[in-house]
Amino acid sequence: MQLVSGPLATADASLPEVAVRVDRLTLAKRLWRGAAEDGAEFGFELAAPLKDGDVVGQTSAARYIIRQQPEPVLEISLEVAASAAAGIGWAIGNLHMELSAEPARLLAPDDTAVRQLLDRLNVPYRPITAVFRPGRFARGNQQPHEIGPSHKH
Repeated sequence: MQLVSGPLATADASLPEVAVRVDRLTLAKRLWRGAAEDGAEFGFELAAPLKDGDVVGQTSAARYIIRQQPEPVLEISLEVAASAAAGIGWAIGNLHMELSAEPARLLAPDDTAVRQLLDRLNVPYRPITAVFRPGRFARGNQQPHEIGPSHKH
């Protein structure tokens, strides 16, 4: 078993990728075990949680990359006024649910309470399966931005 303390600083992009598939809740932890698709085992003792796309190991034959598993979420189109999008986000947050915002859509957990809220507000949504990274917010056509402990107001 390989012990991992953090993502590799550099990796050989020409090597084939072998996925270490992880669900979102495990990925948020700093101490866990996992296995790659080829059976290689890893023990994670991390200073900070990993994220989708982090390279955690490399051999002469492959790069081992964290791949977050998709999960059931609700997709809400942002083809609405900015004030309506803000209101939808506030309402979901008021349920103490997590949210991810992209330029064209919001993603929320596929939860009965969220469905009931959206139905009550007459907000169209569709259930899908996607990689859910709550706390990520996109502004216009820019890349998603994560709000975390280092964020300054």
